[in-house]
Amino acid sequence: MIIKDQRLTSKIFTPEIQSKSIRDGFGEALLELGRNNSNVVVLTADLKDSTRVKAFADEFPERFFDVGVAEQGMATVASGLASYGKLVFATSFAVFSPGRNWEQIRTTIAINNVPVKIVGTHTGFSAVLDGTTHQALEDIAIMRVLPNMEVVVPGDFEEAKKAVVEIAKNQKPTYLRLLREETPIFTTPNTPFKLGKSNTLWADNNPQVAIIACGSMVYQSLLAARALGERGIECLVINNHTIKPMDTRTIINAAKIAGCVVTVEEHQVSGGMGSAVAEVLAQNFPVPMEIIGVKDSFGESGKYEELLEKHGLTSENIIKTVKEVLERKTSTEQI
Repeated sequence: MIIKDQRLTSKIFTPEIQSKSIRDGFGEALLELGRNNSNVVVLTADLKDSTRVKAFADEFPERFFDVGVAEQGMATVASGLASYGKLVFATSFAVFSPGRNWEQIRTTIAINNVPVKIVGTHTGFSAVLDGTTHQALEDIAIMRVLPNMEVVVPGDFEEAKKAVVEIAKNQKPTYLRLLREETPIFTTPNTPFKLGKSNTLWADNNPQVAIIACGSMVYQSLLAARALGERGIECLVINNHTIKPMDTRTIINAAKIAGCVVTVEEHQVSGGMGSAVAEVLAQNFPVPMEIIGVKDSFGESGKYEELLEKHGLTSENIIKTVKEVLERKTSTEQI
């Protein structure tokens, strides 16, 4: 779907755009969901403040369980509660869940196909001060490989709120990937959000390249599209918020229209969203493609913006990569 929103052509590029943490959107929506659905149960592994479930815990203490530093136990408890009809949200830093407890998630949640919502916060480089050990850059890869598991990566505060509402309905094991840092809010409460259906946020008349992004990189991709347009390069920008099940129709159609693709994610290149897009296109409509992400390295302590810059996760590097893929596209057309 193409989203027609004046903010995408004007206000989004002004200093006045508001920034809020994606995890705060999750916390607000979870509290509201708990008020509307008495079946909602929340678990955490000694991180109720950081994962933004404290407000839920304060209002519904009888439906909140802190299992302590025991993420493996949290997964099995969540599976048991879901098996008895509870709508369970299990929360922790992503390096611990799904990082530490992946086997328990696989065995007790995915194999049994029970609708536990695994919420991983502090993903990408956003655990800035905690450094390498706490920066989850592999989580999309290890979760999308699991049968039955759905994977959702909201791009901003508003989208995180909508994602909570939607995953509460899907009756599937689901991984919700959240950032810690404040990021620009580029959608509105009225912007459509549907699991498995990506949003085309930018669509020039004659796009020469499709930029497909998720999470924090959607905004950077919009900035890049604006700058590229000023240089005569027309683009599509697709917010691919659902990594699994992926909106294959939109991805393939974008490749057919533009003739080349750039993907952007705050995650390892190996096994991430870009890899998933490449799988779709390799089997259906191969085109020149570049994947922007973390290239086989761990994180480190530092300022968030500096880490993004170091690893090429900026609008400037997207512009550079678009020019590279356009050169490949031209070479291919001349063969």
